[in-house]
Amino acid sequence: MPLEFFIAARYLRAKQREGFISLITLLSVAGVTVGVMALVIVIAVMSGAESEFRRRILGVEPHVLVMNHSGTAYDVNSTIKRAMDVPGVADVSPMVFAQTMIRTSHSLSGAVVRGVDPAVSLSLVKGFTPEELDRCLARDGNGVVLPGIILGKELAKNLAISVGDKIVLISPGGMISPVGHVPALKRFRVTGIFESGMYEYDSSLAYVHLIEAQKLMGMGDRISALGVWVKDLFKADKVKTALVAALDYPFYGRDWMEINKSLFAALKLEKTAMFVILTLIVLVAAFNIASALIMMVMEKTRDIAVLKAMGATDALVRKVFMVQGMVVGMFGTFLGTVSGVGVCLLLERYKFIELPPAYPFSTIPVQLESMDVLFIVLSAIAICFVSTIYPAHKASRMNPVEALRYG
Repeated sequence: MPLEFFIAARYLRAKQREGFISLITLLSVAGVTVGVMALVIVIAVMSGAESEFRRRILGVEPHVLVMNHSGTAYDVNSTIKRAMDVPGVADVSPMVFAQTMIRTSHSLSGAVVRGVDPAVSLSLVKGFTPEELDRCLARDGNGVVLPGIILGKELAKNLAISVGDKIVLISPGGMISPVGHVPALKRFRVTGIFESGMYEYDSSLAYVHLIEAQKLMGMGDRISALGVWVKDLFKADKVKTALVAALDYPFYGRDWMEINKSLFAALKLEKTAMFVILTLIVLVAAFNIASALIMMVMEKTRDIAVLKAMGATDALVRKVFMVQGMVVGMFGTFLGTVSGVGVCLLLERYKFIELPPAYPFSTIPVQLESMDVLFIVLSAIAICFVSTIYPAHKASRMNPVEALRYG
Protein backbone atom coordinates (compact mmCIF):
# COMPACT_ATOMS: atom_id res chain seq x y z
CA MET A 1 0.00 0.00 0.00
CA PRO A 2 1.43 3.44 -0.91
CA LEU A 3 2.47 5.53 2.08
CA GLU A 4 -0.05 8.33 1.45
CA PHE A 5 -2.92 5.82 1.40
CA PHE A 6 -1.71 4.23 4.63
CA ILE A 7 -1.48 7.59 6.44
CA ALA A 8 -4.85 8.75 5.07
CA ALA A 9 -6.49 5.53 6.32
CA ARG A 10 -5.01 6.10 9.79
CA TYR A 11 -6.32 9.67 9.86
CA LEU A 12 -9.79 8.57 8.82
CA ARG A 13 -9.94 6.31 11.87
CA ALA A 14 -10.00 9.27 14.26
CA LYS A 15 -9.39 8.77 18.00
CA GLN A 16 -11.90 9.62 20.70
CA ARG A 17 -10.58 13.18 21.15
CA GLU A 18 -11.09 13.72 17.42
CA GLY A 19 -14.73 12.65 17.55
CA PHE A 20 -15.98 16.03 16.37
CA ILE A 21 -13.90 15.70 13.20
CA SER A 22 -15.32 12.20 12.69
CA LEU A 23 -18.86 13.60 13.03
CA ILE A 24 -18.14 16.20 10.35
CA THR A 25 -16.76 13.42 8.12
CA LEU A 26 -19.94 11.36 8.59
CA LEU A 27 -22.07 14.40 7.82
CA SER A 28 -20.00 14.95 4.68
CA VAL A 29 -20.61 11.37 3.56
CA ALA A 30 -24.33 11.73 4.30
CA GLY A 31 -24.52 15.02 2.38
CA VAL A 32 -22.85 13.61 -0.71
CA THR A 33 -25.04 10.49 -0.50
CA VAL A 34 -28.29 12.46 -0.30
CA GLY A 35 -27.24 14.84 -3.07
CA VAL A 36 -26.20 12.13 -5.51
CA MET A 37 -29.26 10.00 -4.70
CA ALA A 38 -31.60 12.97 -5.30
CA LEU A 39 -29.83 13.79 -8.56
CA VAL A 40 -30.11 10.22 -9.87
CA ILE A 41 -33.81 9.92 -8.98
CA VAL A 42 -34.88 13.35 -10.28
CA ILE A 43 -32.92 13.11 -13.55
CA ALA A 44 -34.31 9.59 -14.12
CA VAL A 45 -37.86 10.90 -13.58
CA MET A 46 -37.25 13.82 -15.95
CA SER A 47 -35.84 11.45 -18.59
CA GLY A 48 -38.84 9.16 -18.09
CA ALA A 49 -41.26 12.07 -18.57
CA GLU A 50 -39.47 13.13 -21.75
CA SER A 51 -39.51 9.57 -23.10
CA GLU A 52 -43.20 9.13 -22.20
CA PHE A 53 -44.17 12.41 -23.92
CA ARG A 54 -42.19 11.37 -26.99
CA ARG A 55 -43.82 7.94 -27.07
CA ARG A 56 -47.34 9.37 -26.80
CA ILE A 57 -46.77 12.07 -29.40
CA LEU A 58 -45.27 9.61 -31.88
CA GLY A 59 -48.19 7.29 -31.22
CA VAL A 60 -50.37 9.88 -32.95
CA GLU A 61 -48.05 11.90 -35.20
CA PRO A 62 -45.85 10.66 -38.07
CA HIS A 63 -42.11 11.20 -37.72
CA VAL A 64 -42.00 13.63 -40.65
CA LEU A 65 -44.74 15.64 -42.35
CA VAL A 66 -44.10 16.50 -46.00
CA MET A 67 -46.34 19.32 -47.24
CA ASN A 68 -46.81 21.47 -50.32
CA HIS A 69 -46.43 25.26 -50.34
CA SER A 70 -49.66 25.52 -52.30
CA GLY A 71 -51.54 23.84 -49.44
CA THR A 72 -52.50 20.63 -51.23
CA ALA A 73 -50.61 18.12 -53.37
CA TYR A 74 -51.45 16.33 -56.62
CA ASP A 75 -49.98 13.20 -58.21
CA VAL A 76 -50.04 11.36 -54.88
CA ASN A 77 -48.88 7.93 -56.04
CA SER A 78 -45.81 9.28 -57.83
CA THR A 79 -44.87 11.42 -54.81
CA ILE A 80 -45.24 8.46 -52.42
CA LYS A 81 -43.03 6.31 -54.68
CA ARG A 82 -40.27 8.92 -54.73
CA ALA A 83 -40.51 9.36 -50.95
CA MET A 84 -40.23 5.60 -50.34
CA ASP A 85 -36.97 5.53 -52.33
CA VAL A 86 -35.28 7.91 -49.86
CA PRO A 87 -32.85 6.04 -47.52
CA GLY A 88 -34.12 5.74 -43.95
CA VAL A 89 -37.84 5.91 -44.83
CA ALA A 90 -39.88 3.04 -43.38
CA ASP A 91 -43.43 3.95 -44.50
CA VAL A 92 -45.34 6.75 -46.21
CA SER A 93 -49.04 7.56 -45.89
CA PRO A 94 -51.25 10.22 -47.54
CA MET A 95 -53.18 12.40 -45.09
CA VAL A 96 -55.87 15.09 -45.16
CA PHE A 97 -56.24 17.69 -42.40
CA ALA A 98 -59.48 19.62 -41.91
CA GLN A 99 -60.73 22.13 -39.36
CA THR A 100 -64.39 21.23 -38.78
CA MET A 101 -67.31 21.56 -36.42
CA ILE A 102 -68.99 18.48 -34.94
CA ARG A 103 -72.71 18.83 -34.34
CA THR A 104 -74.83 16.40 -32.38
CA SER A 105 -78.48 16.56 -31.41
CA HIS A 106 -77.57 18.43 -28.22
CA SER A 107 -74.05 19.90 -28.55
CA LEU A 108 -71.51 21.51 -30.86
CA SER A 109 -67.70 21.46 -30.78
CA GLY A 110 -64.71 22.23 -32.97
CA ALA A 111 -62.43 19.40 -34.06
CA VAL A 112 -59.43 18.61 -36.24
CA VAL A 113 -60.38 15.83 -38.63
CA ARG A 114 -57.69 13.67 -40.17
CA GLY A 115 -58.38 11.66 -43.24
CA VAL A 116 -56.22 8.52 -43.32
CA ASP A 117 -56.01 5.43 -45.50
CA PRO A 118 -56.43 2.35 -43.25
CA ALA A 119 -54.35 0.28 -45.65
CA VAL A 120 -51.18 2.30 -44.99
CA SER A 121 -51.95 4.34 -41.84
CA LEU A 122 -52.07 1.54 -39.32
CA SER A 123 -49.78 3.26 -36.81
CA LEU A 124 -51.78 6.49 -36.72
CA VAL A 125 -54.67 5.55 -34.43
CA LYS A 126 -53.40 4.23 -31.11
CA GLY A 127 -55.06 1.13 -29.71
CA PHE A 128 -56.61 -0.07 -32.98
CA THR A 129 -55.53 -3.19 -34.84
CA PRO A 130 -55.44 -3.08 -38.67
CA GLU A 131 -58.70 -5.01 -38.85
CA GLU A 132 -60.46 -2.75 -36.33
CA LEU A 133 -59.24 0.39 -38.10
CA ASP A 134 -60.41 -0.86 -41.47
CA ARG A 135 -63.83 -1.71 -40.04
CA CYS A 136 -64.24 1.52 -38.06
CA LEU A 137 -63.32 3.74 -41.02
CA ALA A 138 -65.68 2.00 -43.43
CA ARG A 139 -66.72 4.27 -46.30
CA ASP A 140 -70.23 5.31 -47.34
CA GLY A 141 -71.91 2.77 -49.63
CA ASN A 142 -71.25 -0.96 -50.12
CA GLY A 143 -73.86 -1.76 -47.51
CA VAL A 144 -72.60 0.90 -45.07
CA VAL A 145 -75.36 3.35 -44.19
CA LEU A 146 -73.05 6.02 -42.75
CA PRO A 147 -69.25 6.31 -42.90
CA GLY A 148 -67.39 5.73 -39.65
CA ILE A 149 -65.50 8.24 -37.52
CA ILE A 150 -63.14 7.67 -34.57
CA LEU A 151 -63.13 10.35 -31.87
CA GLY A 152 -60.68 11.21 -29.11
CA LYS A 153 -61.79 10.20 -25.62
CA GLU A 154 -62.07 13.75 -24.25
CA LEU A 155 -63.78 15.01 -27.40
CA ALA A 156 -66.41 12.29 -27.12
CA LYS A 157 -66.86 13.11 -23.44
CA ASN A 158 -67.30 16.82 -24.17
CA LEU A 159 -69.91 16.00 -26.81
CA ALA A 160 -71.59 13.45 -24.49
CA ILE A 161 -71.65 10.79 -27.20
CA SER A 162 -70.50 7.18 -27.41
CA VAL A 163 -69.94 4.47 -29.99
CA GLY A 164 -72.98 4.07 -32.23
CA ASP A 165 -74.17 7.69 -32.02
CA LYS A 166 -74.59 9.77 -35.16
CA ILE A 167 -72.95 13.15 -35.70
CA VAL A 168 -72.72 15.78 -38.44
CA LEU A 169 -69.39 17.17 -39.63
CA ILE A 170 -69.53 20.77 -40.83
CA SER A 171 -66.66 21.88 -43.05
CA PRO A 172 -65.94 25.44 -44.21
CA GLY A 173 -65.10 24.08 -47.64
CA GLY A 174 -68.58 24.07 -49.17
CA MET A 175 -70.15 25.72 -52.22
CA ILE A 176 -71.38 29.13 -53.35
CA SER A 177 -75.18 29.37 -53.62
CA PRO A 178 -77.60 32.20 -54.45
CA VAL A 179 -77.81 32.92 -50.70
CA GLY A 180 -74.03 32.96 -50.23
CA HIS A 181 -71.44 30.44 -49.08
CA VAL A 182 -72.95 27.17 -47.81
CA PRO A 183 -70.66 24.96 -45.68
CA ALA A 184 -70.35 21.27 -46.48
CA LEU A 185 -72.23 18.91 -44.16
CA LYS A 186 -71.88 15.14 -43.89
CA ARG A 187 -73.31 12.63 -41.44
CA PHE A 188 -71.04 10.07 -39.74
CA ARG A 189 -71.50 7.30 -37.21
CA VAL A 190 -69.13 7.07 -34.24
CA THR A 191 -67.45 3.68 -34.61
CA GLY A 192 -64.56 4.03 -32.18
CA ILE A 193 -62.97 6.10 -29.42
CA PHE A 194 -59.20 6.34 -28.98
CA GLU A 195 -57.03 7.53 -26.09
CA SER A 196 -53.50 8.76 -26.81
CA GLY A 197 -52.75 9.93 -23.27
CA MET A 198 -52.21 13.51 -24.48
CA TYR A 199 -55.13 15.81 -23.65
CA GLU A 200 -54.42 18.08 -26.64
CA TYR A 201 -55.03 15.18 -29.02
CA ASP A 202 -57.81 13.42 -27.12
CA SER A 203 -59.88 16.61 -26.88
CA SER A 204 -59.69 17.76 -30.50
CA LEU A 205 -58.78 14.95 -32.89
CA ALA A 206 -61.02 12.73 -35.02
CA TYR A 207 -60.23 10.23 -37.78
CA VAL A 208 -62.20 9.44 -40.93
CA HIS A 209 -61.37 7.59 -44.13
CA LEU A 210 -59.10 9.51 -46.51
CA ILE A 211 -61.66 9.52 -49.33
CA GLU A 212 -64.45 10.73 -47.02
CA ALA A 213 -62.23 13.60 -45.87
CA GLN A 214 -61.47 14.52 -49.48
CA LYS A 215 -65.19 14.54 -50.27
CA LEU A 216 -65.99 16.65 -47.21
CA MET A 217 -63.36 19.24 -48.10
CA GLY A 218 -64.06 19.12 -51.84
CA MET A 219 -60.42 18.25 -52.56
CA GLY A 220 -60.91 15.64 -55.27
CA ASP A 221 -57.82 13.41 -55.28
CA ARG A 222 -55.58 15.97 -53.57
CA ILE A 223 -54.08 15.52 -50.08
CA SER A 224 -52.87 17.87 -47.34
CA ALA A 225 -49.60 16.12 -46.50
CA LEU A 226 -47.60 12.93 -46.58
CA GLY A 227 -46.99 11.26 -43.22
CA VAL A 228 -43.54 9.64 -43.22
CA TRP A 229 -42.23 7.11 -40.69
CA VAL A 230 -38.46 6.64 -40.45
CA LYS A 231 -36.37 3.71 -39.28
CA ASP A 232 -34.47 5.75 -36.70
CA LEU A 233 -36.67 8.47 -35.18
CA PHE A 234 -33.62 10.37 -33.86
CA LYS A 235 -32.43 10.80 -37.46
CA ALA A 236 -35.76 12.21 -38.62
CA ASP A 237 -34.19 15.61 -39.35
CA LYS A 238 -31.66 14.08 -41.74
CA VAL A 239 -34.36 12.03 -43.48
CA LYS A 240 -36.50 15.17 -43.74
CA THR A 241 -33.66 17.01 -45.51
CA ALA A 242 -33.20 14.09 -47.90
CA LEU A 243 -36.96 13.95 -48.60
CA VAL A 244 -37.17 17.65 -49.43
CA ALA A 245 -34.15 17.32 -51.72
CA ALA A 246 -35.66 14.28 -53.47
CA LEU A 247 -39.14 15.77 -53.91
CA ASP A 248 -37.87 19.30 -54.66
CA TYR A 249 -39.93 22.50 -54.64
CA PRO A 250 -42.81 23.12 -53.80
CA PHE A 251 -42.51 20.42 -51.11
CA TYR A 252 -41.16 21.12 -47.64
CA GLY A 253 -40.96 19.05 -44.47
CA ARG A 254 -41.24 19.27 -40.69
CA ASP A 255 -39.97 16.52 -38.39
CA TRP A 256 -41.43 15.59 -34.99
CA MET A 257 -38.62 17.36 -33.11
CA GLU A 258 -39.32 20.60 -34.98
CA ILE A 259 -43.09 20.37 -34.53
CA ASN A 260 -42.79 19.76 -30.76
CA LYS A 261 -39.69 21.90 -30.26
CA SER A 262 -41.17 24.08 -27.48
CA LEU A 263 -42.31 21.08 -25.39
CA PHE A 264 -39.00 19.22 -25.52
CA ALA A 265 -37.00 22.44 -25.05
CA ALA A 266 -39.01 23.12 -21.87
CA LEU A 267 -38.37 19.58 -20.61
CA LYS A 268 -34.65 19.89 -21.34
CA LEU A 269 -34.48 23.26 -19.58
CA GLU A 270 -36.30 21.87 -16.54
CA LYS A 271 -33.97 18.87 -16.46
CA THR A 272 -30.91 21.16 -16.55
CA ALA A 273 -32.36 23.44 -13.88
CA MET A 274 -33.07 20.50 -11.56
CA PHE A 275 -29.52 19.21 -12.08
CA VAL A 276 -28.03 22.60 -11.14
CA ILE A 277 -30.29 23.01 -8.09
CA LEU A 278 -29.66 19.52 -6.72
CA THR A 279 -25.93 19.79 -7.37
CA LEU A 280 -25.92 22.47 -4.67
CA ILE A 281 -26.60 19.70 -2.15
CA VAL A 282 -23.38 18.00 -3.20
CA LEU A 283 -21.62 21.38 -3.09
CA VAL A 284 -22.70 21.93 0.53
CA ALA A 285 -21.41 18.46 1.40
CA ALA A 286 -18.12 19.36 -0.32
CA PHE A 287 -17.81 22.38 2.00
CA ASN A 288 -18.15 19.95 4.91
CA ILE A 289 -15.34 17.86 3.44
CA ALA A 290 -13.15 20.96 3.17
CA SER A 291 -14.00 21.97 6.75
CA ALA A 292 -13.18 18.51 8.07
CA LEU A 293 -9.85 18.50 6.24
CA ILE A 294 -8.92 21.98 7.51
CA MET A 295 -9.63 20.89 11.08
CA MET A 296 -7.69 17.69 10.46
CA VAL A 297 -4.69 19.71 9.23
CA MET A 298 -4.83 21.86 12.37
CA GLU A 299 -5.10 18.71 14.53
CA LYS A 300 -2.23 16.93 12.79
CA THR A 301 0.20 19.87 12.73
CA ARG A 302 2.86 17.97 14.71
CA ASP A 303 2.38 14.81 12.61
CA ILE A 304 2.84 16.77 9.41
CA ALA A 305 5.97 18.45 10.81
CA VAL A 306 7.43 15.08 11.81
CA LEU A 307 6.71 13.62 8.38
CA LYS A 308 8.37 16.53 6.62
CA ALA A 309 11.33 16.40 9.01
CA MET A 310 11.73 12.71 8.10
CA GLY A 311 11.93 13.61 4.43
CA ALA A 312 8.31 13.59 3.25
CA THR A 313 7.87 15.83 0.23
CA ASP A 314 5.21 18.47 -0.21
CA ALA A 315 3.58 16.26 -2.85
CA LEU A 316 3.27 13.33 -0.43
CA VAL A 317 1.66 15.48 2.28
CA ARG A 318 -0.68 16.97 -0.30
CA LYS A 319 -1.67 13.50 -1.51
CA VAL A 320 -2.40 12.33 2.06
CA PHE A 321 -5.15 14.90 2.59
CA MET A 322 -6.44 14.77 -0.98
CA VAL A 323 -6.78 10.99 -0.71
CA GLN A 324 -8.56 11.38 2.62
CA GLY A 325 -11.08 13.84 1.14
CA MET A 326 -11.57 11.78 -2.01
CA VAL A 327 -12.26 8.62 0.02
CA VAL A 328 -15.04 10.46 1.84
CA GLY A 329 -16.43 11.91 -1.41
CA MET A 330 -16.24 8.66 -3.40
CA PHE A 331 -17.79 6.65 -0.59
CA GLY A 332 -20.70 9.10 -0.39
CA THR A 333 -21.01 9.09 -4.19
CA PHE A 334 -21.07 5.28 -4.23
CA LEU A 335 -23.77 5.09 -1.56
CA GLY A 336 -25.83 7.81 -3.28
CA THR A 337 -25.58 6.15 -6.70
CA VAL A 338 -26.55 2.71 -5.36
CA SER A 339 -29.44 4.18 -3.35
CA GLY A 340 -30.68 6.32 -6.26
CA VAL A 341 -30.53 3.48 -8.78
CA GLY A 342 -32.24 1.16 -6.29
CA VAL A 343 -35.11 3.60 -5.71
CA CYS A 344 -35.48 4.12 -9.48
CA LEU A 345 -35.65 0.38 -10.11
CA LEU A 346 -38.30 0.01 -7.39
CA LEU A 347 -40.36 2.89 -8.86
CA GLU A 348 -40.05 1.44 -12.35
CA ARG A 349 -41.02 -2.10 -11.35
CA TYR A 350 -43.70 -1.66 -8.70
CA LYS A 351 -45.12 1.80 -9.60
CA PHE A 352 -46.33 2.32 -6.03
CA ILE A 353 -46.58 6.12 -6.35
CA GLU A 354 -49.78 6.97 -8.21
CA LEU A 355 -50.46 10.46 -9.57
CA PRO A 356 -53.80 12.31 -9.58
CA PRO A 357 -55.95 12.13 -12.77
CA ALA A 358 -54.97 15.73 -13.64
CA TYR A 359 -51.45 14.54 -14.56
CA PRO A 360 -50.74 13.01 -17.99
CA PHE A 361 -49.21 9.94 -16.28
CA SER A 362 -50.92 7.55 -13.87
CA THR A 363 -47.60 6.76 -12.12
CA ILE A 364 -44.20 8.44 -11.95
CA PRO A 365 -42.32 7.70 -15.20
CA VAL A 366 -38.74 6.53 -14.61
CA GLN A 367 -36.02 5.93 -17.17
CA LEU A 368 -32.46 5.31 -16.02
CA GLU A 369 -29.87 6.32 -18.60
CA SER A 370 -26.29 5.18 -18.07
CA MET A 371 -24.80 8.41 -19.44
CA ASP A 372 -26.87 10.51 -17.01
CA VAL A 373 -25.76 8.39 -14.04
CA LEU A 374 -22.13 8.52 -15.21
CA PHE A 375 -22.29 12.31 -15.58
CA ILE A 376 -23.76 12.69 -12.08
CA VAL A 377 -21.05 10.45 -10.57
CA LEU A 378 -18.22 12.28 -12.35
CA SER A 379 -19.68 15.68 -11.36
CA ALA A 380 -19.92 14.68 -7.69
CA ILE A 381 -16.37 13.30 -7.66
CA ALA A 382 -15.06 16.44 -9.36
CA ILE A 383 -16.76 18.70 -6.78
CA CYS A 384 -15.33 16.61 -3.92
CA PHE A 385 -11.88 16.71 -5.52
CA VAL A 386 -11.95 20.51 -5.81
CA SER A 387 -12.92 20.78 -2.12
CA THR A 388 -9.71 18.95 -1.09
CA ILE A 389 -7.30 21.19 -2.99
CA TYR A 390 -7.05 24.12 -0.55
CA PRO A 391 -6.67 22.10 2.73
CA ALA A 392 -4.14 19.76 1.09
CA HIS A 393 -2.16 22.70 -0.31
CA LYS A 394 -2.04 24.42 3.11
CA ALA A 395 -0.81 21.21 4.72
CA SER A 396 1.92 20.73 2.13
CA ARG A 397 3.18 24.33 2.57
CA MET A 398 3.57 23.97 6.34
CA ASN A 399 7.04 24.78 7.72
CA PRO A 400 8.16 21.82 9.90
CA VAL A 401 10.36 23.98 12.15
CA GLU A 402 7.54 26.41 12.92
CA ALA A 403 5.05 23.55 13.31
CA LEU A 404 7.27 21.75 15.87
CA ARG A 405 8.00 24.97 17.75
CA TYR A 406 4.41 26.24 18.05
CA GLY A 407 2.40 23.06 17.42
